[in-house]
Amino acid sequence: MKEKMFNIAVLSGDGIGPEVIEAALKVLEKLATLRGWSLVLREGLIGGCAIDKTTSPLPTATLEMCQKSDAILLGSVGGPRWDNLPVNCRPEIGGLLALRKALSLFANLRPVRLFPSLFHISPLRPDRLGEKGIDLLTVRELSSGIYYGQPKGLSDEEGFDTMRYHQDEVRRVAHVAFKIAQKRCSRITSVDKANVLHTSMLWRKVVNEVSQDYPDVTLNHMYVDNAAMQLTLNPKQFDVILTGNLFGDILSDASAALAGSLGLLPSASLSTEGIHLYEPAGGSAPDIAGQNIANPLAAILSVAMMAEYTFNDQQAANAVLTAVQQAIEAGILTADLSRNDHSVSTKQMGQEVCERIKL
Repeated sequence: MKEKMFNIAVLSGDGIGPEVIEAALKVLEKLATLRGWSLVLREGLIGGCAIDKTTSPLPTATLEMCQKSDAILLGSVGGPRWDNLPVNCRPEIGGLLALRKALSLFANLRPVRLFPSLFHISPLRPDRLGEKGIDLLTVRELSSGIYYGQPKGLSDEEGFDTMRYHQDEVRRVAHVAFKIAQKRCSRITSVDKANVLHTSMLWRKVVNEVSQDYPDVTLNHMYVDNAAMQLTLNPKQFDVILTGNLFGDILSDASAALAGSLGLLPSASLSTEGIHLYEPAGGSAPDIAGQNIANPLAAILSVAMMAEYTFNDQQAANAVLTAVQQAIEAGILTADLSRNDHSVSTKQMGQEVCERIKL
C-alpha cells in the first residue's frame, strides 16, 4: 500500500494556543503511526506573536506555507496586549480573517457534542438534553455577508456595514450542509431573517432550490430569533443548522454554551481549494496561558475533523472521538470540566486520549 503523505501547517498562535496544539499534535502523530501516514509538520506565526516578531499578524511566509499545505492546524489568536492596534492590524482581523479570505475558506463547521457524563456542566436541565446528550452541527457561511460586504465605514456620527450575498455563495455552502446531513440524521434547519432582510429572502430561495437535489434530507426554515430561543428550549430538535456569516457566528457560540465549556468544541473551515483549516472554537484565554491547565479536547477533536475532511478517514476520526469520550467517562477531566479538585493538566489530558486511541 502506498504511504500517504500530508503537509500540515501548524499555527499555534497566542495564549493557550501552543499548549493545546502540542496535545493535539500528539494525537495526530498517534494516528499517523497507526495508519502509516507520513506527516510533514511546518510551524508558522500568526496573530499577536507574529506581530511581536514581524510587525504583521499574517506574515507572507506564513501565508505561503499555508497555501502549500494539505491542512492547517491553528491554536488561537489575539489578546488584550494587541487590542489597541488599528483595526486592520489586530490579530483577529489582520491575521485570522485575512487568512480565511486568502484561502477562500467559505464553510465553517462547528459541532457541539455533550456526553451524558458531562450533563453536570451544561446550563440546561438534563431533561432538555435528552438521554444521549447533544449532537448538532452548525454550518456557517464564512466568506461573505456583513463582515465582508462593501461599503462600510465609521465616523464620529455614523457607523455602517453592508450585508450582501450572491446566490452562488449561498448555493455552495448549502450543498456542503446537505451532504453532511445525509451522513447524519438527514435533517437541516436553515436559519435566516427572511421576513425582514433581502439577503435572507435570497438565502431562503436558494436553499429551497438546493434542497431539490437532496430529497432524502428534510429541510426546515427558522427565523434567527426563534432559533436562538429554541437552542435553549429544545436543542434536541436540531441536527444540522445552516446559516449565514453573522447569524452563524452568534448561533454557533450560543450552541457552544450547551456543552458548558468552550474547551470541548472543535471547528473546521473548508476551502474551495481543498486546503482546510482546523481550530478549537474557543479563544486564546490569556488569563490561564502557560499554566498547563487549559482543556486541549477542542484542539484534539479538531484533529478528528482533519482526519474526516482532509484525510478522508472516518474510522480514524471516530477513533479520536471514542478515545475522548472514554477519557471523559473515566473521570479524567481538566479544571473547566471537573466538579472537584481532582483535575488533570493539559498534557495529561492529551496523554490519556492518546493512550485510548485504537484502530
